Amino acid sequence: MENPIKNLTKNEWMLWIGSICVVIISNVITGDVDLLTLFAACIGITSLIFAAKGNVWAQILMIVFSILYGIISWRFHYWGEMITYLGMTMPMAIWSTITWLKNPSENGKEVAIQKLTVKHITGLVFFGTITTVLFYLILRALKTPNIVFSTISITTSFLAASLTMLRTSYYALGYASNDIVLIILWLLAAVENPVYIPVVVNFAIFFLNDMYGFISWKKRELAGS
Repeated sequence: MENPIKNLTKNEWMLWIGSICVVIISNVITGDVDLLTLFAACIGITSLIFAAKGNVWAQILMIVFSILYGIISWRFHYWGEMITYLGMTMPMAIWSTITWLKNPSENGKEVAIQKLTVKHITGLVFFGTITTVLFYLILRALKTPNIVFSTISITTSFLAASLTMLRTSYYALGYASNDIVLIILWLLAAVENPVYIPVVVNFAIFFLNDMYGFISWKKRELAGS
């Protein structure tokens, strides 16, 4: 449970503060600030910064973000997003918290990185397929809007959360892929209601932070090899 803030580099401070400033500005410009969306975005950005450092606080904040994002999705009837984050991402973030705590690196400041095996990949494909099909049937029954992208989001969310639990650098690519899907999903929502434009900006910022996380983990992985 190392304090994640004291280990941030100058560039990471700039990325963190810059990301939050962009999110705040995008919310204010619309003239209709949604405090829940703004708070959730700030929590999400902070989680991603800490995740890039391999700090377990990232997973704790992800639990909070999942709850907030579930509420935001419920308001627009994006049942897939709500069910995914509350029923899958949040429980897996809890699981990841336990896993990360049990597997610290040698210096004790971050989680140890694990390389994917054939067994891991097989499990991801198998359970990812089952999860996607099951959730698609649920979304179809609920008449979820934009069901194709909602279903794809479920798949990418599952892979991202699973790769996080497995402590691999590819977790960030999983979340980056999910960010792209969510940008499209909320763009479609913004067409109907411009109030959701800030959510689009939020996930664009998330994408940049996730890519930084991937680079950060890869550097640590190569340094340890």
